Amino acid sequence: MFALIVLAAFEALAVTTVMPLVADDLDGWALYAVAFSMPLASGVVGMVIAGNWVDRSGPMPALLASAVVWLVGVLIAGTATSMELLVVGRFVHGLGGAAVIVPLYVVVARVYPEYLTAKVFAGFAAAWVIPSIVGPALAGVIAEATSWHWVFLGVLVLILPVAAMILPPLAKERERLRGDPAVPWSIGRIAWSVVTAFAALVLGLAKELPDPWRGIVAVASIAVIVIAVRPLVPRGTLLVRRGMPATIMLRAIVGGAFFATEVYLPAMFREEYGMPPALAGAVLTGAGLSWAAASWLQGRLVDRVSNTAAVRIGTGLLLVALAVILAGAAMRWHPAVAFAAWTVAGAGMGFMYPRFSVAVLSQSPQPEQGFNSAALTIGESLGSVVAITATALVATIAASSGYTVEFVVTVVIAVLAVLLAPRVRPAAVR
Repeated sequence: MFALIVLAAFEALAVTTVMPLVADDLDGWALYAVAFSMPLASGVVGMVIAGNWVDRSGPMPALLASAVVWLVGVLIAGTATSMELLVVGRFVHGLGGAAVIVPLYVVVARVYPEYLTAKVFAGFAAAWVIPSIVGPALAGVIAEATSWHWVFLGVLVLILPVAAMILPPLAKERERLRGDPAVPWSIGRIAWSVVTAFAALVLGLAKELPDPWRGIVAVASIAVIVIAVRPLVPRGTLLVRRGMPATIMLRAIVGGAFFATEVYLPAMFREEYGMPPALAGAVLTGAGLSWAAASWLQGRLVDRVSNTAAVRIGTGLLLVALAVILAGAAMRWHPAVAFAAWTVAGAGMGFMYPRFSVAVLSQSPQPEQGFNSAALTIGESLGSVVAITATALVATIAASSGYTVEFVVTVVIAVLAVLLAPRVRPAAVR
């Protein structure tokens, strides 16, 4: 499972690196934003289908099918001769790639003893470390030495040893991984996921529209997302009901605060401080390392620090870090301050993120583990889309020339996360 996530992480980071080369080669800058938005939107549908499938048949069929669909998408994108075909590949790739994580979560819940689950999820976080360090540089070397096509196609070769490792042990656990055939296929839920995905795609592209359509489309898209996502998450999620619903909602909120800030930091370093792209991107590596280290630490402290306490610590660190970044942007502090603060933000995320999964799965009956795991990842995706779009719209309305306004929005989101963190504790626990 660790190797599978390493491969997915490398593919995601590598594609981000070479996408400008792809747009140049295929004359596709008009579809550049769509190429990034499409996998996120189709991933919502993939996660809902995978969650329903896992609850019916266990994680193995959904895992195999998701991986195959993911690889088909990679193949289409890697052999694309036009930007339109590449976008189709990204759609298929997102459909399967996002769905892969759902059965993996359920495997952890059913195979590993409870005292090890936090450590396993820490391993999932650590799987992003090596790709975050070497992935972008390696992708650039591959693209320059051969072609950007091999950044996609190389994944097809690497998946073979990963499959050889993961399939035999899963086959041995077939009895423990069985699903419940009594769980019906929810066609209505899948239909709502399509509506949600379309609204998320439109929302992601709203910032490209002229006034006043930019704001109108964004508000309408958010309203559609709020309505359409209700059947895709446990009851009470949008109301932040104590326990599992609040946990799912909180992960969406902290994900929005963190990833919306991450979008603007490298751009600020390049535009405000004149840093070269490689140096500006180094800030992301620091946060990746601290994320992995904090994930390891919380796994060691699983008997001493409760899920609620871990989330409260993590949201507190995130708020402090984002506040320092905001102050640095407003007062033009040395960029080293922002680098250090972002490293602290990564530590806060790493300390609490595995506990979201642990808390949700520990409160999920077995027939609902797939649905709740899908809800957790759907919330994260939609939270990031809404937060990123909100920062862009507020900055446009405020006619801000720097990045202060964007970071004000993410700090406000982080404050909300701190206020809601205590609600992770289930109502029955005092």
